[in-house]
Amino acid sequence: MKFLFINGVNLNMTGRREKGVYGTRTLSDINADISAHFAEDECLFYQSNLEGEICTRLHAAADEGVDGIILNAGAFTHYSYAIRDAIASIDVPVVEVHMSNVHAREEFRHASVISAVCRGVIAGFGKDSYILAAQSFKL
Repeated sequence: MKFLFINGVNLNMTGRREKGVYGTRTLSDINADISAHFAEDECLFYQSNLEGEICTRLHAAADEGVDGIILNAGAFTHYSYAIRDAIASIDVPVVEVHMSNVHAREEFRHASVISAVCRGVIAGFGKDSYILAAQSFKL
């Protein structure tokens, strides 16, 4: 299978910010773990702090033969109608992921504007949230 893992705003700081929430492993470390776990599959990785770039990457995935998108939109999850509409505009299924349990954190993190257009949501399992999301496409 061909997976696209998209990470949004501030996730490039993983391993350096809020270590009690996100741990000490960098996004590059996490991506390497994911690639090793799915060695028989093709894993593409993308990170941007810019909302429009994430939308553009979602659009492009539809033309690249991607089987599934695993999206951690970061804070964009809670207010980006642009990303929501980009997901709704493509035929590639998307699973929303969060490394932390967003429902055990600040109240503003409890609401997602993208969940309704995603195939599912996985939260609270650290880097394994990404792995669980990708595995869901194999069920």
